[in-house]
Amino acid sequence: MSQMALSNEAGVTARHVSFVESGRANPSREMVLTLARALDVPLRERNQMLLAAGYAPQYRETGLGEQALAQVRQALERLLAQQEPYPAVVMDRHWNVTATNDAAAAMFAFLLDSPPPEPANVVRLMFTALRPYVVNWEDTGRALIQRVHREAVGGVPDVRTSRLLEEVLALPGVPVEWRRPDFAATPSPLVPVRLAKEGMQASYFSLVTTVGTPQDVTLQEIRVEMFFPADGASEGVRW
Repeated sequence: MSQMALSNEAGVTARHVSFVESGRANPSREMVLTLARALDVPLRERNQMLLAAGYAPQYRETGLGEQALAQVRQALERLLAQQEPYPAVVMDRHWNVTATNDAAAAMFAFLLDSPPPEPANVVRLMFTALRPYVVNWEDTGRALIQRVHREAVGGVPDVRTSRLLEEVLALPGVPVEWRRPDFAATPSPLVPVRLAKEGMQASYFSLVTTVGTPQDVTLQEIRVEMFFPADGASEGVRW
């Protein structure tokens, strides 16, 4: 974003933006937050910006188990329960699974030969232990890599997510062109994941839910992924 575009978005002069960027002016706490909002910087990184400017962090990172987030925790539990008998999982910003409903727990238990290391990571599992049981793995893997880039908080993968991408993209059999975030997508309105093992077959697409207007780092980074049958045969699958 140019200095002019940023100044227009933030409602400040381009001259002041130039002085802040070049170090000729020290931004106030309010200016740091104003520029962060204009740039749509994630809450976690806004705290880092404030610290770098010599100010205390603005946004809390509350543990999901704390009383302050009891209502959100109850809402997540309701979402997971309402999704039965189809799978649903709660993930953090790094694609680690933090909670599942009974259907998802049973699905992972059936597909995986052994319990995954904690915390279970959806991206890592798709490229390793789950890969033999994903019939359309190439289409699904391609779409998942693109999702990691697209759904990164603030639109840019953080350091841990970038390392996760480097890890899975270096695995055998992963096309080299997947290393580019702008590689060609599958020309389809959606890419369901097609699972098959020991005669059990199921095909799912998913919807992702996030917390609206979060003012807490934890809340901004929560995602709930709910899986729905992609064809008639999968409607009756019970894990």
